Amino acid sequence: MTTRAPDTDLSTDRLAASLFAEVLIAEQLSRNLISKALPGGMQISHFSVLNLLAHVNEERTPAQLARAFHVTRGAMTNTLARLEWAGHVHIRPDWDDARRKFVSLSPAGRAARDNALAAFMPLIAGVVRKIGAERVRSALPVLREMRVQLEGSD
Repeated sequence: MTTRAPDTDLSTDRLAASLFAEVLIAEQLSRNLISKALPGGMQISHFSVLNLLAHVNEERTPAQLARAFHVTRGAMTNTLARLEWAGHVHIRPDWDDARRKFVSLSPAGRAARDNALAAFMPLIAGVVRKIGAERVRSALPVLREMRVQLEGSD
């Protein structure tokens, strides 16, 4: 049986519960805001893949993309099939290993990503303006460390 320091552990538990409640609610509200602003037919998962490919500006395998988004390969394959159908990504075989494929961003995919950003950035920038840039900037290191800690628990 473990013993707990009554005040310290209880207050830490309450703090943790409050933090995660706020993060989960903010995540849900953010997703709703962004989903409504995305161009027709685009989902957040589609935008996320296009955005990553635009940032890295090089090919990735479906497995690498699945790991980057902490999803199964099957889920990523489904997302990539939809993006390929829309003409937003190019998927080619690996010439050295026929079992592997490479995904790259198409010009249409870059345009779709840019249009999506143009649609929702004013909304989220408005939220940051209302909160205050300095307050948001001061929260980022804590949120990043939280993400790192959670990624390490996978």
